[in-house]
Amino acid sequence: MELLTTNNVWMMICTALVFFMHLGFAFLEIGLTRQKNTINILFKNIFIITVGLLLYCLVGFNLMYPGEFNGFLGFAGFGLDSPLTDAGTLDLAYNEGYTYWTDFLFQGMFAATAATIVSGAVAERMKIGPFMVFTVLYVGIIYPLAGSWKWGGGFLDQMDTPFYDFAGSTLVHSVGGWAALVAVCLLGSRIGKFKDGKLQAIPGHNIPLATAGVIILWLGWFGFNGGSVLSADPGLTSLTLVTTCLAAAAGGVVAALVSTLRYKNLDLTMFLNGILGGLVGITAGADQMSPTDAIIIGAVAGAIIVFAVSLIDKLKLDDPVGAIAVHLVCGIWGTLAVGLFGALASVSQFLSQLIGVASYAAICIVSSFLIIFIMKKTVGIRVSEREELEGLDAHEHGMDAYPDFRLNEH
Repeated sequence: MELLTTNNVWMMICTALVFFMHLGFAFLEIGLTRQKNTINILFKNIFIITVGLLLYCLVGFNLMYPGEFNGFLGFAGFGLDSPLTDAGTLDLAYNEGYTYWTDFLFQGMFAATAATIVSGAVAERMKIGPFMVFTVLYVGIIYPLAGSWKWGGGFLDQMDTPFYDFAGSTLVHSVGGWAALVAVCLLGSRIGKFKDGKLQAIPGHNIPLATAGVIILWLGWFGFNGGSVLSADPGLTSLTLVTTCLAAAAGGVVAALVSTLRYKNLDLTMFLNGILGGLVGITAGADQMSPTDAIIIGAVAGAIIVFAVSLIDKLKLDDPVGAIAVHLVCGIWGTLAVGLFGALASVSQFLSQLIGVASYAAICIVSSFLIIFIMKKTVGIRVSEREELEGLDAHEHGMDAYPDFRLNEH
C-alpha cells in the first residue's frame, strides 16, 4: 500500500507537469506569431485541452486501451468504469504503479498534445470552426486508435521484436506532426511569406514569451518522460530525467552552432527549437539510453532542426512555429534511434522501429487528409484575405489581446 501511494503521488505530479506543458505550447505559439492572432491561438489551445479531456473520457481511453482485441481496432465502451471491488470499495489493485483514475488522467494529458502541435503549424490563417472539428475527430478517434496499436497492446506491440516508443516520439509527436504537414500543404502559406518565390521572414511578436514557453515545456518534459516510467522507481526515473535533460541541452547547443555556421547569426528561435528537437528525439528511448547516447541523439536532433526548417522553407511550406521540423522530423529520428543506440540497439529492433514509423505515417496522413480535405471542399478551411491581413482576433473573436498596446502590423 505504501509503495502504491508513493508511485501514485509521483504519477499525479507528472500528470500536473504534462498539463503545465500546455501553457508552454501556448506561450511558444503566440510568441512566434503576430500579436493580431494571439486570442485565436489561445482560444484553440484552451479548446484542445478542455474538449480533449472530455473526448478522452467518453471515447478515447477505452479506444486506446480496449483490453483483448484484434490488434488493430477495439473498443471497451463509452465512458469510464469505476474499478470497484465486490465490496463496493475502490479497487486499488488496478495497477501496481498507480490507480485507474490516475492512469486515465495521465494518458488524457498526452491526448491533447497531438492537436496542439497542429495548432501551431496552421496558425494565422485557418478558420477556427474547421480546426475545432478536426480536433474533435483527431483527438477523439484517430489518436487513441493509433495509440492502441502499441500502448494498448496492439499489433505493433505483438511483433516478434516489439516496436518501442517509451513516451511518444511517434505515438504523440509524429502523430501530431504528420497531421501538421498535411494541414500546411492543404492550407497554403500565409500572405507575404513567399514573394516572387523568395522566402520572407514574418517575425513573431514576443520572443521572450516564446523563450518562456520552451523553458516551461522543458520542465513539463520531466513529467512527460518521467511519468512514462509508470512508477516512482528511483533508478529508472532518475536515469530518464538525466537522459531527457542531456538530450535537450545537446539539441539546443548543436542547433545554435549549426545555425550560426550556416547563417552567420546567433538565432535564438533556432536555439529554442533545437532544445525541443532534442526533447522530442529522446522521448522514444529515454529509459534505454546512457547519458552519452542521449547527448548524441539530442545533438543529431539539433542539427536536423536547422536543415529540416530550411527544407520546409524550400518546399514553400509555411510552418510559423517549426512544428513539423520539431515534432515530425525529430520524432522520426528519435524513434529510429532506439534501434541504433542504448539497450535495445539491434538490426531487428531498427526494422521494427521502421515498421512503426511507416504504420503511423499511413494512418495519420490518410485520416488527417480526409478530414481536412473534405472540410476544404465543403465549408472551407482558410480565412479570407481581409481577415488574415487584419487579424483573426478581430474577425473571429471580436477581441484584442493587447487593447492598450497595438503595434502596426502588415
